[in-house]
Amino acid sequence: MSTTTTEPTQPLTAADRCDRCGAQAYVRVVLPVGELLFCGHHARAHADAYQGVAVHIQDETDRLHAEHGAG
Repeated sequence: MSTTTTEPTQPLTAADRCDRCGAQAYVRVVLPVGELLFCGHHARAHADAYQGVAVHIQDETDRLHAEHGAG
C-alpha cells in the first residue's frame, strides 16, 4: 500500500472490528474526515477505492501470520 505514512497511531486490538463484516480489523484507513476499519480480506477488496483518498493507512495484516498462521 504505497500511501502508508509514518503517522503515529494506536495499535489495533480485538475490540476493533471491520466496518464491512464485523471481523477483527487489521487495517485502519484514515480519511480527511473520519476513518474506516477493515479485516484483511476487505482491506484488499477495497484498496483501489481508498488508496487515492486516504490520509494514512495503518496495515497490521502481518499480525495475521504471527497470530493465526495465515498464508
